[in-house]
Amino acid sequence: MKRRILIVEDEAVTSVMLEKTLKELGYEVVGSAFDGHEAIEQAREKKPDIILMDIRIQGEMDGIETAKQIYQQYHIPVIYLTAHSDDDTIRRAVESGPFGYLIKPFKERELYSNIEMVAHKHKLYQTTTRQRESPPAEKPPE
Repeated sequence: MKRRILIVEDEAVTSVMLEKTLKELGYEVVGSAFDGHEAIEQAREKKPDIILMDIRIQGEMDGIETAKQIYQQYHIPVIYLTAHSDDDTIRRAVESGPFGYLIKPFKERELYSNIEMVAHKHKLYQTTTRQRESPPAEKPPE
């Protein structure tokens, strides 16, 4: 089954190139968003498996705030893509609990390995969370 990916990138050329790369890697790109509100709406509608999120996007919300809202509402993991690796950006990104972080420009194999690692990590995280939240099984009567 192909992993379904949503791209959140406000530079059209970068978005198109990323979509092409993802398709060549065998992924299904379910859409592209240019700002936080559009990203949240597409996450709700299309329910991707993973979101590739640029940290600096257009609009009132940056990628970090958008990612927080999407994960709180829909539990979709995010991999940040950014050309910014300054201390403040990294600190804010880490505090938001991302599943991955790639600094542009990145190699195709780095993108692929991050997507696969995040998909696996998120699946394990969901399984562990569900086990903790489910009530303990009752003992059968003796």
